[in-house]
Amino acid sequence: MLPAPRADLVSNTYDFENLPLVKATGFREYDARWLFGPEINLLGIQALGLGLGTYIHELGQKRIVIGHDYRSYSLSIKQALTIGLVAAGCEVVDIGLATSPMAYFAQFDLDAPCVAMVTASHNENGWTGVKMGAQRPLTFGPDEMGRLKEIVLSGTWKQRPGGSLAHVDGVAERYIADAASRASIDRPLKVVCACGNGTAGAFAPEALRRMGVAVVVEMDCQLDWNFPKYNPNPEDSVMLHAMADAVRQYDADLALGFDGDGDRCGVVDDEGEEIFADKIGLMLARDLSGLHKNATFVVDVKSTGLFATDEVLKGNGAKTVYWKTGHSYIKRKTAELGALAGFEKSGHFFFNPPIGRGYDDGIVAAAAILSMLDRNPGKKLSDLKKALPVAYTSLTMSPHVADEVKYGLVDEVVAEYTALRDAGGTILGRKIADLITVNGVRVALEDGSWVLVRASSNKPEIVVVVESTQSEDDMRRLFREEVKPRLAKRPQVGAYNQEI
Repeated sequence: MLPAPRADLVSNTYDFENLPLVKATGFREYDARWLFGPEINLLGIQALGLGLGTYIHELGQKRIVIGHDYRSYSLSIKQALTIGLVAAGCEVVDIGLATSPMAYFAQFDLDAPCVAMVTASHNENGWTGVKMGAQRPLTFGPDEMGRLKEIVLSGTWKQRPGGSLAHVDGVAERYIADAASRASIDRPLKVVCACGNGTAGAFAPEALRRMGVAVVVEMDCQLDWNFPKYNPNPEDSVMLHAMADAVRQYDADLALGFDGDGDRCGVVDDEGEEIFADKIGLMLARDLSGLHKNATFVVDVKSTGLFATDEVLKGNGAKTVYWKTGHSYIKRKTAELGALAGFEKSGHFFFNPPIGRGYDDGIVAAAAILSMLDRNPGKKLSDLKKALPVAYTSLTMSPHVADEVKYGLVDEVVAEYTALRDAGGTILGRKIADLITVNGVRVALEDGSWVLVRASSNKPEIVVVVESTQSEDDMRRLFREEVKPRLAKRPQVGAYNQEI
């Protein structure tokens, strides 16, 4: 019987080869992520499989789909996870190399209620993790992750007989066919398909061609787990700038960028201008609400405030609900409300039937964007963007804060802004109109501008976003004269990944 995990093991030692290493910080709000080696070893992954298998038996399930992303170590991690799941008595169905949405699709395709996708998503090399679910199309949230953490760290898993492993072929082909069926493009479009040498490169170009895209310009679609050009993260400025350069070079109609595990989509328009996913979401909401009257949309607290004020959405009877950032949260809320779609500023898009199956899928999001363009044959993507009301939204900026202190630090910031509002204080001369505290704090100002501070759910960081209704200079001032100095008073706050 594998002993309970420890958190104090170091590599190149006897104990590291014989005992499971699992650090508690890897159990995050809606998935699990560790640095492979320093924070978890292969026996720790096996312990995770034992715990996950025990938990899904508690939920009355045993059949589970597994897949892995394209990292040099992901296959080994999936195999260690499989050993644990089989030892826990699970019926494991291995679909091989896959994107996360392909694994979610396989839950339907193979009639498997549960999923465990080995992926570090867009995190840098060295990271690994698992996205899990036991109620398609949903993935685990804090309650499920809390129970899993309890089982694994205490070593209270149960081994059961009857576990099995089956390798299933053909899922990738059926997934591509299904995703491609969600668009049928008549308009001749030239599209840059950017994958950052990540997993989506094996599948996205073919899916776009089958949708009817006339010319697909493949950009960094060769699989290379070294990620030689940039990290496959379409929210990162390096990847977005590379996409913009490609649009100009090839005179393309747009660029679509997919992250490391294919569940997110980033967009650059025909003028080489990046369009943040919340603005793309608003464009899609305008388009879809005209086809589906009185639709409900869910957006995360990092997203533009324009959803709440847009006259086109109001005219179509659409309703927007702001909710917690995180793919599991938005996915779950979209399902609970029966919303037509959910949008997250990081590039996760969730479409319920008839558009999708409710899970986040970068290629299905691409199908929705291309269909929107097809329904507007006389307009370029830049025209649709320029038709939106003006708001100046920042990049997502993330200063380093240790996992052990980030939530407490954000609680302090929430209390500060609450006290400032209650005292009638102002930010750059503007009163605080509202505070949204479902996920950190979103401070809405009287002119519609806002600032957001929240804890990252998957990395040792906090997240900062600002938006101004006045100007780009004012947007920069909201960060440089308000949020950055407020955070800088705290020594726990480290360097930013990027700044405006």
